Amino acid sequence: MTTEPSADLKHSIQTYHQETRDISLRVENVTKIYRLYDKHIDRFKESINPFKIKYHQDFYALNNVSFEIRKGETVGIVGRNGSGKSTLLKIITGVLTPTSGGVMVKGTTAALLELGTGFNPELTGIENIYFSGTIMGFKKEDIDNKLDAILSFADIGDYVHQPVKTYSSGMYVRLAFAAAINVDPDILIVDEALSVGDERFQRKCFSRIEAIRSNGATILFVSHSGGTIIELCDQAVLMDAGEKLAIGAPKKIVGRYQKLLYAPADKQAAIRENIRREDEHAVVPVSTVKDLEHEERALIENTHELKESFDPNLKPISTIEYESHGVYIELPAVLTMAGEQVNNLIRSRTYRYVYTVKFAKNASNVRFGMLVKTTSGLELGGGASANSPRDALTYVEKGSIYRVEFSFKCSLNPGVYFLNAGVLGDLAGSETFMHRWIDVAMFRVLPDEENLATGIVDFSCNPELTLLHEQDRSEVK
Repeated sequence: MTTEPSADLKHSIQTYHQETRDISLRVENVTKIYRLYDKHIDRFKESINPFKIKYHQDFYALNNVSFEIRKGETVGIVGRNGSGKSTLLKIITGVLTPTSGGVMVKGTTAALLELGTGFNPELTGIENIYFSGTIMGFKKEDIDNKLDAILSFADIGDYVHQPVKTYSSGMYVRLAFAAAINVDPDILIVDEALSVGDERFQRKCFSRIEAIRSNGATILFVSHSGGTIIELCDQAVLMDAGEKLAIGAPKKIVGRYQKLLYAPADKQAAIRENIRREDEHAVVPVSTVKDLEHEERALIENTHELKESFDPNLKPISTIEYESHGVYIELPAVLTMAGEQVNNLIRSRTYRYVYTVKFAKNASNVRFGMLVKTTSGLELGGGASANSPRDALTYVEKGSIYRVEFSFKCSLNPGVYFLNAGVLGDLAGSETFMHRWIDVAMFRVLPDEENLATGIVDFSCNPELTLLHEQDRSEVK
């Protein structure tokens, strides 16, 4: 006799299937272990030893990594060199097999991994297009239909008929990228490939990624560029030493990645543990931008009364401090040219961003910087006190205090923006942040009902309309 499932069980099963349908990619407890031997002979000795004596050390390239990506999401992966990012992507794409755990992938996958992966150097460009497309699961007729688009996107001319081994790195990536993203994949995986090529081609790639994204594809994107992750992604994953430390909003994850990246060696372990334990919602609460927008809408009614002012409640809740190397940034503030502290600014006026820097130890090749960002973390621009370490302050004595000041024209449209402050210097022969604050201050550009500018930046575009008479129209081409 068959027992009818309970209503609760039916609901649970229905919910499970619905959630599973929404999942495009699932990585579940994936571990990848490599055996490291001090000598080549040790591998042979271990294989024939009757007492199972170990001659190797286990290296965990990945250690129990799990996460899910829903259909249509763009997810970025960040982490220091050696964190396991590329290994993870190779397992997802089937290039490598995990030691344990598994990956579920739904739909066709196009992958552009590190240079040298996916193409046969002995084959021509055309042959590799068909070769890689077949590996992705596409039929020959599908690739036939996309061939012209691929060749046009790559734009490498007759080289497409030459063996890939004769290509420059730029030509290789152009063709590989064109082959990967012009076949309308369900999942696109990109591993730091956009750093090759000139600015025009990079923009072409980003534009194509945006089109793929708008069509509902899932994108997994690895980059060392925090700004790119913030700009492109819905979520981000922080990897370190083969482990997934955190997953969440791109701005938050990139901030923690940068904090770990520039931390002193003796504090990295503690920072890793803090990041791992941090509660996602407690660390960076949901932005108060909606509340601020509500205030701005109320202010619009009295636009003619707007003036620069300081709101003590306008404080960032996403501030991150890098570990100090004996240098301390204090008292960041935005001032009018007359010296009054403000954080409600008026478009097109000039302001001063100031902070003080205390040196608790001697420092060399010192330069100071600032950065303005949007609420999503998109880097809009900033400035530095010197173009390079060669032009920086050669030596700063312990006990010195500097006042740093950057004047800037507020060429931003109404909205809320955030400020960084940083000090770079020489540390063991390499330039690094001696101290840095992310989102240390914020300001609001007040609304202006007469403002015709659109977007984020005000380019002072002046519209001009001319009514053409009949005799003038023939001259318009």
